[in-house]
Amino acid sequence: MAYASVTLLLLGWGLMAVVMVALYAYQKSHANAGIVDVGWAAGVGFLAILYACFSDGFPMRRAALAAVAGIWGFRLAAYLYLDRVLPGQEDGRYRMLREQWGERAQRNFFLFFQVQAFWAVLFSLPFLVVAVNSRAPWTGVDTAALLVWLVAVTGETVADRQLERFRNDSVNRGRTCRVGLWRYSRHPNYFFEWIHWFTYVLLGIGSPYFWVTLAGPVLMLLFLYKVTGIPYTEKQAMKSRGDDYRRYQETTSAFIPWFPAKGKH
Repeated sequence: MAYASVTLLLLGWGLMAVVMVALYAYQKSHANAGIVDVGWAAGVGFLAILYACFSDGFPMRRAALAAVAGIWGFRLAAYLYLDRVLPGQEDGRYRMLREQWGERAQRNFFLFFQVQAFWAVLFSLPFLVVAVNSRAPWTGVDTAALLVWLVAVTGETVADRQLERFRNDSVNRGRTCRVGLWRYSRHPNYFFEWIHWFTYVLLGIGSPYFWVTLAGPVLMLLFLYKVTGIPYTEKQAMKSRGDDYRRYQETTSAFIPWFPAKGKH
């Protein structure tokens, strides 16, 4: 990439590092490391806007990038804050880490927050490719990218709201959500989050760095399946819902929405 793009990338990394120091301080005073997820989502959205404003790609595509990635990032950040931070109880993943790390927890959390700053920059690479993509004019492929984004963000929003309504009904305490999209996938929100990253693959077509945009869906799938997504979520669900969640696992697709199967019980 051009020197200006590398400079922009390093600037973004520096800004994210500073933001994560501030969020680490919040974590330390509130004993809630879930704020890191809010910072990651908002930070990735901010980086897309930063790249769109200061790169020299096709203007209409840069404007589209700022709009769709910005809306996606800030919507996700708002949802995570309202769902996982504002209630005050720390997410089970971070409580587990806090217990495992013991006296080293604060040191490890500081490093963890800085790693998240790096991951935010890494995930923002497809945005930078789109921002410098000079292919003109706007084509049907670009329009298709916006349609993919619309389907993905709508699906993720619907899944989040269905789960929120289910949880807010006291009758459902200790039970597994099987309504709406959750009838067809155990993690429909994760599925649509993954689909969202194909937006930037399509917007990046025509750039000599197109291959970098593939990092978005590949890395997200890796994270969801192996790092911070499905494994931790399901482990926590088994702890809290036991046999009910086990039956849900037997009948419902883990990721890609599909018709429920007949369980063993």
